[in-house]
Amino acid sequence: MMAAHARPNKFTYPTLFKACTAAEAAEEGVQVHAHVIKQGLSGDVHIRSAGIQMYGSFGEVEGARRMLGEDGNSDVICFNAMIDGYLKCGEVEAAKELFWSMEDKNVGSWNVMVSGMAKCGMIEEARELFNEMKEKNEISWSAMIDGYIKGGYYKEALEVFNVMQREEIRPRKFVLSSVLAACANLGALDQGRWIHAYVNNNSNSFDAVLGTALVDMYAKCGRLDMAWDVFEKMEKKEVFTWNAMICGLGMHGRAEDAIELFFKMQKQKFRPNGITLLGVLSACAHSGMVDEGLRIFNSMEEVYGIEPGMEHYGCVVDLLGRAGLLGEAEEVMYSMPMEPSAAVWGALLGACRKHGDVELGERVGKILLELEPQNSGRYALLSNIYARAGRWDDVANVRKLMKERGVKTSTGISMIDFDGVVHEFKMGDGSHPQMKNIYLMLKNMIKRLKMEGFSPNTSQVLFDIEEEEKEAELQYHSEKLAIAFGLINTKPGTTIHVVKNLRMCEDCHSAFKLISQVYDREIIVRDRARYHHFKTGTCSCKDFW
Repeated sequence: MMAAHARPNKFTYPTLFKACTAAEAAEEGVQVHAHVIKQGLSGDVHIRSAGIQMYGSFGEVEGARRMLGEDGNSDVICFNAMIDGYLKCGEVEAAKELFWSMEDKNVGSWNVMVSGMAKCGMIEEARELFNEMKEKNEISWSAMIDGYIKGGYYKEALEVFNVMQREEIRPRKFVLSSVLAACANLGALDQGRWIHAYVNNNSNSFDAVLGTALVDMYAKCGRLDMAWDVFEKMEKKEVFTWNAMICGLGMHGRAEDAIELFFKMQKQKFRPNGITLLGVLSACAHSGMVDEGLRIFNSMEEVYGIEPGMEHYGCVVDLLGRAGLLGEAEEVMYSMPMEPSAAVWGALLGACRKHGDVELGERVGKILLELEPQNSGRYALLSNIYARAGRWDDVANVRKLMKERGVKTSTGISMIDFDGVVHEFKMGDGSHPQMKNIYLMLKNMIKRLKMEGFSPNTSQVLFDIEEEEKEAELQYHSEKLAIAFGLINTKPGTTIHVVKNLRMCEDCHSAFKLISQVYDREIIVRDRARYHHFKTGTCSCKDFW
């Protein structure tokens, strides 16, 4: 355009600034700004706001501030862009000062603050601002919901969505996709099904993004049948839709179905990406399909043109480690073209715990404690390896090291969705209104299991205490409390769905197999690693976890 001596006008530059932002072209962005000054268009507020947004996205606060002050003719949109820039750069106090100094705030000003504060991890302050808003639009609700979800506050996100519904604000698709992500993480099936019904009643079809969110939600809530139904009925699928279904099958231990779908997507001319391969490799790892997993991994570059990343190598280490091929897993680690991450070392440490390799586990554990000195899970895993070997002095030393480093343990939390309400349980927390009845049911449940020959697996209790005390320690695990609640509140024969934030222990795994048989219940537990479907005394993982 410039070479043709065509004169740019005020409509040219906002688009150019947006292009520079999208392309991360900082140098060209400064040049465009120079053109604006030469053309005498610095006073145009649309150009100015786009330029401020560009500088903010590059982390160039000074450049944004200079542009805001040029000609002294900035409007509320320019100030909003400056606040957004401050928050993107982590300059929270500067953003607050500018926001509260503004005389003519609009709803966009509040939205920028709520969204930015949440992204800076200041979720409580973001909520306070949200509550202060006299006028809210759909972006306001979406900003608060997204802020909660990105911060891991899924229950709070659903609470805000429920208030939104009570105020009869019609949610758009991008809000519904966010809420479905919260439902997926909480296992809030009833809420997710309500959204599905809402979409069906208010639209003839749903796009790939919303459809994929539904597939993901149903898969993570333990309803693969419903996930598959949505997937099959979707008129328009994208690669990420196939990925969601493949990963869902893999998480549920349906590796053969995941691989079949993997080849089906290729037949339908969809090109797998890195996430697709990650889902397939993970499925193989959870089902012990070593040969198939290695074959797919070794063909990544040649067949699919995808260079294996850290996550793919981690899956292969996990695949070999779970199968007891610890030497081969270690060889893969040392052959990696990049330095193994803590997650890859963690997969090997988990395999050492599973197969009782104390020597390798101790070596790997010490590496991990240096890589992630504040990750309590690493200490717990190493302690567990020592405890199984009866090395109680080493267990005590690990606990002492944790104390010296100020490492706090992660609390086990289990959740169960009943009548649209997510009930949360923690070991030692008696705040639930039904806790008295839950403890009574738990006592009767353990008594009945022992009558059937159940013997608690105390090998994972990390204290050198009497066997009876170890059994008591295991009895009140959060997932057992959730199951007791489910048995009390649901009709006989109803499937019980539980979501746990940490890995389920071996004692609970063994107990749930027997509970499913004794109480004639199907129990679905999603822990941090995978899904377990307990039915008639067996688990879908076939004890390969």
